[in-house]
Amino acid sequence: MAEAGKHKLQTLVYKEPQKELSEPSGEFVRLIASRVQSGRFTAHVKETFEGLIVASASSLIRDRVNERLTNALQGNGAEEPEPEVMEETSDIETTPEEIEGFNIVRPLWHGKVDPSRIVMRDAKSYCAILLDDNNRKSIARLHFNSATARYFGTFESKDETRHSVAGTLDIYGHEAAILKRIEELGG
Repeated sequence: MAEAGKHKLQTLVYKEPQKELSEPSGEFVRLIASRVQSGRFTAHVKETFEGLIVASASSLIRDRVNERLTNALQGNGAEEPEPEVMEETSDIETTPEEIEGFNIVRPLWHGKVDPSRIVMRDAKSYCAILLDDNNRKSIARLHFNSATARYFGTFESKDETRHSVAGTLDIYGHEAAILKRIEELGG
């Protein structure tokens, strides 16, 4: 139970930078402005930096996602990537909920597998969580792209079972299936 509490706390901590980057607080704006420019922190400076922080955060996230997708597409040439991954990347949007879901699943492997071996690969219809960036070693899938229904997919062998979820915190209810998959993949 302590591990579940730690994961829940990690999720809450993860949300704070998201809030600051989408709607920066006065303290955060002041901190960034003081590191970038000298002078007085006026209302005009605050307003200017609020816009710059939001725009920079969007650009940073977009660049990181593009970098991850490029690395995934250039990955291990011995394996055929899933067809959906090969689609135009401009149609693929990695949502904050998908990133949050990945950050919930990834720590569950702690002590079993090196966390750097667990990767997220987004596609048009789902976001895959994979071991060794290998689409034949699916851990879970996040079907969060629909506005009306969200599913968390768990695996047993090659079979995916979709579980209806209201939000990312519902993933914690599937910890046993995730841990079972770890054993199945030899983790």
